[in-house]
Amino acid sequence: MLIIGIVLGFVALGYFCWLLFALAVNALPFFAGVTAGLAAFHSGSGPAGAIVVGFIAGVVTLVVGQIAFAAVRSLVMRATIALLFAAPATVAGYHATLGLVKIGAPSPDCCEILAVIGAIVVGATAWARMTLLAPPNVGRRAMASSTPQPFASASRDG
Repeated sequence: MLIIGIVLGFVALGYFCWLLFALAVNALPFFAGVTAGLAAFHSGSGPAGAIVVGFIAGVVTLVVGQIAFAAVRSLVMRATIALLFAAPATVAGYHATLGLVKIGAPSPDCCEILAVIGAIVVGATAWARMTLLAPPNVGRRAMASSTPQPFASASRDG
């Protein structure tokens, strides 16, 4: 029975860390949803209405950001949109890692180093998730102006 408790404790800790990581990566939509939900609650919509408003605001923030990133062709604008999503994720990753590391790390210097590493990992993951949503800009203009030739490589073999 003791072994089952230890194994389930590790599973629960792993799930908690995964959930915290997923929340940190999606920090901007989460904070937009929480802000909209709290504003709706304070305006008198009640708890259920505030939850619905917050959920819709978070989903709209995520979807609009992804669509804007996919639709914009300028690399500077894409980098700006990805930075808007990655910066809050980096801050959230720093604080989440710092909170977890302070549980067991003996040195404050070690805590800071590991928190910075955690922030970099979470920020890079948020950046990668945003940039993997849209195909790269390279070759779109060339592909749009040329006519498709599906069997061009097959005719060169002979």
